[in-house]
Amino acid sequence: MASHFIVLAFLIAIFSAALASDSSPLQDFCVADFTSSVLVNGFACKNSMFVEVDDFYMSGLHIPGNTSNPLGSKVTPANVAQIPGLNTLGISMARIDFAPWGVNPPHTHPRATEILTVLNGTLEVGFVTSNPDNRLITKVLQKGDVFVFPINLVHYQRNTGNVNAVAIVALSSQNPGVITVANAVFGSKPAIANDLLAKSFQTDTNTINLIQSKF
Repeated sequence: MASHFIVLAFLIAIFSAALASDSSPLQDFCVADFTSSVLVNGFACKNSMFVEVDDFYMSGLHIPGNTSNPLGSKVTPANVAQIPGLNTLGISMARIDFAPWGVNPPHTHPRATEILTVLNGTLEVGFVTSNPDNRLITKVLQKGDVFVFPINLVHYQRNTGNVNAVAIVALSSQNPGVITVANAVFGSKPAIANDLLAKSFQTDTNTINLIQSKF
């Protein structure tokens, strides 16, 4: 009987140690080493002796993005790809520029919640809740307004004014990722079968072919 209690106590100790593990960074920083061939969930750490101030620095978010494209918007990211010092820190940001009536089309961030602040102009924003409700939560924002897009939910922004609009967003991942719905569905490589898409969207293959040709 005593041996059973010893085994039980041992298992509890192991379980408690697992619960006490620290998922936060265990060092001051882990600057991304883009040259490393080591495969980890993120980037391997650069030798701290070779870390430089520019690993934590980026310039350029004051520069308007080029919105002369079919969407009329431009995202300028500031994530781990631009700032290696963000590696493991769980945060990033971006600037989004909108031409009049420009859109940042429906998309998701698979690894991050997003919080947006309007710096200039007027933006219609919204996200869609998951199945089966698929409820649209939407609002028109003015300069200084803030809006949150929960992680993984499809969301969008649209400039509803006749002047350029600018927003700054923060994201809860150093590498939030982005899945633009239209690109993923109609621009996959190789393409999703057009008859499957036609049935899914309750339309015909000619319409699907036309849409796929845009991507």
